[in-house]
Amino acid sequence: MLTTIKYVVIALRADNHGEGGIFSLYALVRKRGKWLVIPAMIGGAALLADGVLTPAVTVTSAIEGLEEIPAFDALFTGNTTLIVIIVIVILSGIFFMQRYGTMFIGRIFGPTMFLWFSVLGVLGIINILGDLSIFRAFSPYYAVELLFSDQNKAGFLILGSVFLATTGAEALYSDLGHVGRKNIYITWPFVKVCLLLNYFGQGAWIISLKNADDPFVNPFFQSMPEPFIMYGVLIATLAAIIASQSLITGAYTLVSEAIALNLLPRLSIRYPSETKGQVYIPTVTTVLWIACVGVVLYFQDSAHMEAAYGLSITVTMLMTTVLLFQFLLRKGFSKLVTTAILMTFGVLEFAFFISSAAKFMHGGFVAVIMAVVIMALMYIWFSGYQLKTKLVKNVSLKKICTDACQIKSRYCLSKICT
Repeated sequence: MLTTIKYVVIALRADNHGEGGIFSLYALVRKRGKWLVIPAMIGGAALLADGVLTPAVTVTSAIEGLEEIPAFDALFTGNTTLIVIIVIVILSGIFFMQRYGTMFIGRIFGPTMFLWFSVLGVLGIINILGDLSIFRAFSPYYAVELLFSDQNKAGFLILGSVFLATTGAEALYSDLGHVGRKNIYITWPFVKVCLLLNYFGQGAWIISLKNADDPFVNPFFQSMPEPFIMYGVLIATLAAIIASQSLITGAYTLVSEAIALNLLPRLSIRYPSETKGQVYIPTVTTVLWIACVGVVLYFQDSAHMEAAYGLSITVTMLMTTVLLFQFLLRKGFSKLVTTAILMTFGVLEFAFFISSAAKFMHGGFVAVIMAVVIMALMYIWFSGYQLKTKLVKNVSLKKICTDACQIKSRYCLSKICT
């Protein structure tokens, strides 16, 4: 419902001259009410904060797969410091090459993602064949049963983990200008099927361990055939780098759109290549790099990062739903249909927000603090711009000179006066 219906079917149609994201959406509907700048600022700030956590958690979780390779067991198992060093080196490399443009990553984007999702699908099928009963998960009955079951010790908060399956949807919308609506429409069915197959495969593998004595640690990598884990880690790392690049590129787009909407101060924007829409903002790169490295050093492993991950993006999704409601009304959809859409996604996302709020004390406060700082900067700058607009008036230079000449001022510019 969230990824396919809300974002792929509905949100991708709300583009501003081909660009997507919450600020592009706000630009389309801002004439419907001055108050709409508030959800735009809240959602944009939360998305930028999420852009710090995403590269850190994706790269870290990929590198942690090295712990599952028997040959590296003694080197990496329990050696958090070595993993942190590798992650920081990779992240630093990603941010360093932004100044030279990302045409190389752009060239390998398609083939790598095709390989990545194909591998996910094949691995899923292999594990599904071990227990075909996993297909019963298509029925929401079992999800509801688990939610209210005595065996569910997390209670309603379990939805905070479920939500992690949807966190890339907002980034998909933000990168609309770089990827293109047609490309997303063509590839999404393949991506969706491969993701579902892999989730089902991991589920089948976990069921096979229900009587095992040793608890599983990493179902994604451990469900792979042992000889393939090394290749799995390599492909996962490449996919993590591309995912990180997508978030960085999305951050550039968000910031440049915010500047155009007078929500952020003017920053130096460069165009490092001839690729359409590709920008490079040095200040954003530096801030993101420092923040990402800080997150890795603070949390140390992906499990703690995931505990904090997702809280800010639920806020962005809620704000996007509010703006989409206004966009659909502007497009002439009936109030009944738009209200039904607002209530459906609003209730669903609010439930995810409440369940994710428990992450605040487990590291979620990091993302919240970053979002609040960005939000405060936007609010102060926008308020200052509004104040300046009210006080500054455009006047005729010729009139000033004429008045000066009449009082025989020494500042009289005779050529302009004549």
